[in-house]
Amino acid sequence: MACLLLPLSAPSFATSVGVVGLFRDKAMVSIDGSPPRLIAAGQTVQGVRLLSSSSDSATFEIDGKQRTLAMGQSFASSVGGGGKPSITLSADPSGHFITPGSINGSSVVFLLDTGASSVVLPASEAKRMGIDYKAGQVMGASTANGVIPAWRVSLGSVRVGNINLSQVEGLVVESSMPAVLLGMSFLNRMDMRREGQSMTLTQRY
Repeated sequence: MACLLLPLSAPSFATSVGVVGLFRDKAMVSIDGSPPRLIAAGQTVQGVRLLSSSSDSATFEIDGKQRTLAMGQSFASSVGGGGKPSITLSADPSGHFITPGSINGSSVVFLLDTGASSVVLPASEAKRMGIDYKAGQVMGASTANGVIPAWRVSLGSVRVGNINLSQVEGLVVESSMPAVLLGMSFLNRMDMRREGQSMTLTQRY
C-alpha cells in the first residue's frame, strides 16, 4: 500500500540575504538579518543554496532562481505586511544591529543608531563613493570626544535589504568609524518593531 508522507511544517525560506565576506568556494552571509555565517558551495541554509563563490562575487539559488551578489550586496525575496519592503535584523553579542547595505550603489556596513540624527559616514567612505562633501553645509556634530566639524549632504540612495530610500540626509565627519551609522534620517521613514534580539524595519514611505 502506497503511503503519502506530508511534512509536519512548511520549510523556512529566507527573505533577505546579505554578503559580508567572499572566499573561494565559500561565502560569509547574513540571512534574514541573522549573525553572519560561513557556508560552502553546495550547502543550503534556510532555503539559500550557495552554488559558487570567488573573491569577487557569489552565486546563490534563492526561491528557485539564481542570484549573483558582490561583496556588501543584499537580496530580499519578500516584503512585509501590506506589500511594503521589510527586513529583520538580529543583534550581535554586544546588542548592536549591524547589516550590510549600500549608499549610492557602493557597499557599506551599517550600524543601526537611533541616537544619530542622520546617516553618518566617515570622509574616507564619502571619498570612495565620489561624494563632494566639502560642498555641503558645514555644521558641528557631537561625539564622545566633543564637537567636531561635519558636512551635511544628500545621499541619492540608501539601501538595506530590499528597502531602498532616495534623497536621505547624511553627515560626513573627518574621523575614523568602524561602520556607517544608520540614523534617524533613514529610520524615521520606517516602522520599527523589536522583539527580543530581533529588530524588524518596514518601510512606511
